[in-house]
Amino acid sequence: MNKILKHYMGMVDFLADFLGEDAEVVLHDVADLENSVIAIRNNHISGREIGAPATDLVLKILKNPKYEEYSYLSNYKGVSRSGNTLKSATYLIKDENKVVGALCINMDIQGIYQIKTFFDRLFNFHGEEEKNEQISETFSQTANELTFDSIYKVVQGYGIPPERMDQDEKIKIVYELNEKGIFLIKGAVSEAALALKVSEATIYRYLGKLKKR
Repeated sequence: MNKILKHYMGMVDFLADFLGEDAEVVLHDVADLENSVIAIRNNHISGREIGAPATDLVLKILKNPKYEEYSYLSNYKGVSRSGNTLKSATYLIKDENKVVGALCINMDIQGIYQIKTFFDRLFNFHGEEEKNEQISETFSQTANELTFDSIYKVVQGYGIPPERMDQDEKIKIVYELNEKGIFLIKGAVSEAALALKVSEATIYRYLGKLKKR
C-alpha cells in the first residue's frame, strides 16, 4: 500500500460515522485494480467487500488524460446492486501528481430521487433536457464481473450479433473498451475475444492498430 493512502484510512470511518448508514465510504488503491478496495464502510449499499475491484469510473479516470487535472469528481449518478439511485463523489489521491488511490462516497438517495423525479415531471413545462456530459458509475464485486459487465454492455450497445459484425465494427468496440480502461484489468483481452468471436491475437492486433493512429 502506498504510504499516502494510510493517512486516508481513518477518513473512511470518520465520513461513514458522520454521514450515516445511507452513505457508503470506500478507499481504493489503484496499484492493484483487481483488488483495489482496501477499506469500506456501509457496504450494504454496493455489496462489495475489501478486495473488490476498481469501478468502471476509476478505470476511465486512469486511462483518460483529461482527468489528470481533476482533484475530485462530485455529484454524479451511481447505481447500487439493488438498482437504487446513488449520489456519488470521488476524491483522487495523488502522489507527485500521479493518481495512487481514490476516496469515494456513494449515498443512497432513492427515496429523495423519486420525489425529485415526480416534481421535475410536474413542473417540466418545456421538456428541456440536460446537455452536459453525464458521469456515471457501476459497482462490481469481482474483477471478472467488472470485465464481463463492461465488455458485454459495449458489445450489446451496437445491437448487432458479433458473428455479423465486420472488422471495422469490432475495431470500434475494442477502441471504446480501451478508452474505458477495460484492458487495464487482467484477463480482459480473453473476455473481449470471446465476446467478439475472435482470437486473442486478433484483439492484440486491433489494439496495435489503435496505437498507430
